[in-house]
Amino acid sequence: MTDVKRVNKRTEKAAETRRGILEAARDLFIDHGYGATNMQDVAARAGVAVQTIYFVFGNKRSLLKELVDVTIAGDDEPVATMNRPWFRDALAAATADAQLRAHVRGTREILERVAVITKMVATAAATDADVAQLWPHGENPRFEVHTAAAKALVAKPGARPGVSTETAADLLYALLSTELYLLFVRDRGWSPEQWEQWTYNTLRPQLCST
Repeated sequence: MTDVKRVNKRTEKAAETRRGILEAARDLFIDHGYGATNMQDVAARAGVAVQTIYFVFGNKRSLLKELVDVTIAGDDEPVATMNRPWFRDALAAATADAQLRAHVRGTREILERVAVITKMVATAAATDADVAQLWPHGENPRFEVHTAAAKALVAKPGARPGVSTETAADLLYALLSTELYLLFVRDRGWSPEQWEQWTYNTLRPQLCST
């Protein structure tokens, strides 16, 4: 076996181990809560030594942060949301309506993944000061993403006249929120597709003229 093949095999094995640990942590955090789950529990579920988890992630708080990031992204690639293909494609749409439709669909796909861990993360942040510090109150990546989308949208053909970037960003931020998604999908039993169509239909007359 060549050195390149050995390196590739080790890299693939490391990635597989990482994914297995994250899947085990997600299941245990959701079932038992972040605070009630220890690293030994995660190691046993993942079938690895507990030292492996510490080596890969450092500590339980970093493991949670990685789990949230991977859940939002949909994979473990270190690519920010605004550099993701779905977001770049939405920004490149020719009209405000086309961008809005693509932006709502892409956000719905994220919310589908994130919904299952939302309550767990909120509880962990409310009961553990170290976890709360992972997402400082002064930082809001989600709003930054919607602001970037709004800036592009209001400048496109078919955008509603007089709507500022700030107003568009606020509307996207509010209606494409985890809270509203959960209210309709989890609490009221809507399908994600129903929620997507309703959100698009509600935002369209506010942001688009044609």
